[in-house]
Amino acid sequence: MFKPIPVAIGLRYLRAKRRNGFISFISLASILGIAIGVMVLITTLAVMSGFQREIKDRMLGMVAHATVTADGEAMQGWPHAVEVAKRDPRVSGAAPYIDTQALLRGTRQEPAAIRGVSPEDESQVSALAEWMVQSELSDLSPGSFNIVLGKELAQWLGARVGDKVVVTTDFQVTPMGAVPQLKRFTVSGLFEAGYQDFDRRLAVVNMQDAQRLMRMGEGVTGVRLKLHDMDQAWNVARDLAEALARENGSYYRVSDWSMENANMFRALKLEKTMIGILLSLIILMGAFSLLNSQVMLVMDKHADIAILRTLGLTPRGVMQVFMVQGTLIGVIGTTLGVIGGLLLTFNLEYILRAIERVFDVVLMPEDVYYVTGLPIDLQSSDVAMIAAVALLMAFFATIYPAWRAARTAPAEALRYE
Repeated sequence: MFKPIPVAIGLRYLRAKRRNGFISFISLASILGIAIGVMVLITTLAVMSGFQREIKDRMLGMVAHATVTADGEAMQGWPHAVEVAKRDPRVSGAAPYIDTQALLRGTRQEPAAIRGVSPEDESQVSALAEWMVQSELSDLSPGSFNIVLGKELAQWLGARVGDKVVVTTDFQVTPMGAVPQLKRFTVSGLFEAGYQDFDRRLAVVNMQDAQRLMRMGEGVTGVRLKLHDMDQAWNVARDLAEALARENGSYYRVSDWSMENANMFRALKLEKTMIGILLSLIILMGAFSLLNSQVMLVMDKHADIAILRTLGLTPRGVMQVFMVQGTLIGVIGTTLGVIGGLLLTFNLEYILRAIERVFDVVLMPEDVYYVTGLPIDLQSSDVAMIAAVALLMAFFATIYPAWRAARTAPAEALRYE
């Protein structure tokens, strides 16, 4: 099959046995360096993406995709708002809620967020019922003044199921001065969402009990929405707020899951980016080894280059010879790295389990970590980006040696041969 002369010579140099074994060793080291860098980077980013997905899933299990609240006051017409929201085909569930901050006192005191919910409707917008570890969410019946605590919050309060906790919300102005509003609740259950902000800082009560506690009458804080496509959260909530505003002339506030947790998602993205950049230095080291091997190869092939020039090969052709060879080394290293990274990623869980059995250790104990397994989320975009970066590094590493080869003067190279 016909090949351009620079490509044919470059492939020949790649297959040929070299006089200087040290050059071959450096070429092999550069292939291994690129392959190891690509493999480690693919596996690391897959694990990080898995942990990010796990955190996101646990968070969105407790946080609504979008919320619509009244501007500065309780939302009174919430049944109609829920009905309007459910008519939207983009909405899979809607439920009212009440949010306030309080101080809880058991054997110890701890601040927490109090969320008033309707147990019958809550399953439409959150996974709270699925994360109950003691009792059921349905125990929050109206007028019972029961309370469900996050597992860590209960531990900090020193409270168990059946114990009493005192909830202090706001201060009420009386002739005797400012008096705090106190109400005694019975701990009816515990939940564990696997996310500290909820397990440590959230308590749930029946919505009607929260209305009485907050003296809100029939009003609520707002309506929470769960969507079929959470990326449309802002648009759906805005449309609902505009529809309600046209009907009653009131103003509404809109927020979605990305706004409420923007700092955390931004930090996770930054962390993944920085680790990716740092691990890319391994690939860069392989690229530098490739550059060194190509420079030494050019020095070793001075006579061959001179002969090719005298036979009519242009400087551009000489440059292409060495660029083809160096680029193929980069392609081989990248291919091996991608294959190794995929194999390592898909078998990482088994490898960790084998390490635990051999050394009799627990790498992720349940009493320390919320996530006891190793979540993996291998994204094709990450693999493609890593492969592209490795190939670009290898390509740029060949430019200088190839340029040096193209500048070789035939007469000078053959003078001492």
